[in-house]
Amino acid sequence: MDELPVVLGSGAVVLLAAVLAVRVSIRLGLPSLLLYLGIGVLIGESGLGVQFDNATLTQSLGLAALVMILTEGGLTTRWAAVKPALGAGIALSTVAVVISIAVTGAALHWLLDLDWRMALLWGAVLSSTDAAAVFSVLRSAGIGKRLTGALEIESGINDAPAYIAVVVLATGTTVDWSLPLLVVYELAAGLALGLVLGWLGAQALRRAALPATGLYPLATVAVCVIAYSSGQLLHASGLLATYVAGVVLGNSRLPHRSDTLSFAEGLGWLAQIGLFVLLGLFASPERLLATIVPGLVAGAVVLLLARPLSVLLSLLPFRLPWREQLFLSWAGLRGAVPIVLAMIPLAAGLPGAQQLVDAVFVLVIVLTLLQGATLTPLARLLGLAADTEAKEIQVDAAPLDELGAELLQVRIQPGSRLHGVYLSELRLPAGATVSLVVREGTGFTPQGTSRLQERDQLLVVATEQVRDATERRLRAVDRAGRLARWKGESGR
Repeated sequence: MDELPVVLGSGAVVLLAAVLAVRVSIRLGLPSLLLYLGIGVLIGESGLGVQFDNATLTQSLGLAALVMILTEGGLTTRWAAVKPALGAGIALSTVAVVISIAVTGAALHWLLDLDWRMALLWGAVLSSTDAAAVFSVLRSAGIGKRLTGALEIESGINDAPAYIAVVVLATGTTVDWSLPLLVVYELAAGLALGLVLGWLGAQALRRAALPATGLYPLATVAVCVIAYSSGQLLHASGLLATYVAGVVLGNSRLPHRSDTLSFAEGLGWLAQIGLFVLLGLFASPERLLATIVPGLVAGAVVLLLARPLSVLLSLLPFRLPWREQLFLSWAGLRGAVPIVLAMIPLAAGLPGAQQLVDAVFVLVIVLTLLQGATLTPLARLLGLAADTEAKEIQVDAAPLDELGAELLQVRIQPGSRLHGVYLSELRLPAGATVSLVVREGTGFTPQGTSRLQERDQLLVVATEQVRDATERRLRAVDRAGRLARWKGESGR
C-alpha cells in the first residue's frame, strides 16, 4: 500500500516532464518522441537504475498504446481531405509493404549475412510507417492535401499488413497457397468490422441522451477499442478495424464532437508519451552501441532503396509526378511502431531478436532526426508546400431531446469565406436560426443585417429534420462565400 503513492507520484512527474518536453522540442526543432525516449533511458538501468526487461509486457502495452494512437488518428482524419488520395494510400499501405519487405530482406540477407527468415523479419518490422509521427508532423507541415491524405491513409492502414507479416515470420507459420488468402481475409474482415462497428456506434451515440458531456468521448473511444478486440478474437486485423471505426465515427455527426476530438487528442498524446518512455526504459545503451552499424545499414537500405522502390512500383497506376513520388519516398516516417513490432519475435524467444530490437532503436532515432528535420524544407524545395489555407469552420452539436432539435456551436476560422457575409445571406433551411453571436467575448442577438466576422462563435438551433442540411449550408458558405450555390459548392 505504501508503494502506491510513490508509483502514482513518479508516473505524474514523468507525465508532466513529457508534456513540458513538447514545448522544448518545438523550440529546439527536435521531434518530441526522441525526448520521450530520452526520459525513459534516464529512468532506466543507465540512469536512475530502474531495471525493466519484460519483452512480453512491453509488447502488450505497446500494442495497447498503438490502438489508442490509431483511434485518435482515425477520429481526426477528415474523409473529405483523404478521399482523393484513397487509391494511392491503399497501394502504399499494401503493395508497397510487400515490396519493402522483399527488397529490405534481400538486401540485409546479403549485407548483414542474415538467414532468410531473419532478414525478411527485419524487412517486415521496418515496412510500417508510424501513425503518430505522420499525424503529428504532416498535419502541421503545410503539405498539400493529396500527399498528406495518402500518407495518413498509409500510416493508418499499413500497421495491419506489417503486423500480420511479423507474426507469420516470428511464429514460423507455414508459407503455402493458403497464406495470401489468410491475409486477404484478415484485412477484409478487419475493414468490415471497422465499418460496421463504427456505423453502429455513431447511430447509438446520436440517439443516446447521456447525462454528462464527458461520457460521449469515453463511449466513442470504447467503440474503437471494441473494434480492435472483436477483430483479434475473430482472427481478423484488429488494428485495421480500430482505425476504420475511428474514421467512420470521426466523420459522423456525433454529439459534442469537438469534446470527443479533444479527448482523443489528449489520449493519443498520453499513449505516445507512455509508449516512448516505456521503450526508452526497455532500451540498454550498452547494447545499442553494439548495434549502431547494423542499424545504420538497415536505415540506409530502407531510406535509399526499399522505400523509393516500393513507392515507385506501387504508385505506377496513379502516374504521380516525380516530385510527389520523391516526397512520398522521403516521408515514410518511422517511430514506435517498428520497435513494438520488433518486440513480437523477442517475446517469442526467436534467436537474433534482441539484435533486431536494438538495431531498430538506433534506426528510429537516426531516421527521426534526419527525416523530421528535412521533410518540410524538402517539400518547399520541390514546390509541394501548400500555401496557408483557412481551416474549415468547427461545428459542434448538442442534442436538445425534449425539443426535438440540436444546438450547433460554430467557430468561424481566420480566412473563412463566412467573413463579411450578412446573416440574411446565409439562407439557412427553414427550421434553423442563428440565435446568438459571440464576438470578442461579448454576445448579442443577431439581425438579418448583422455581418459575420472571423473568430465569431455562433449558436445555431436546428430541428432534427434540417440539422444535416444546416451544417452543409454553413460549410458551403465557409468554403465558397455567399454565392456558394452558384459555384456548385454543396458543403459535403
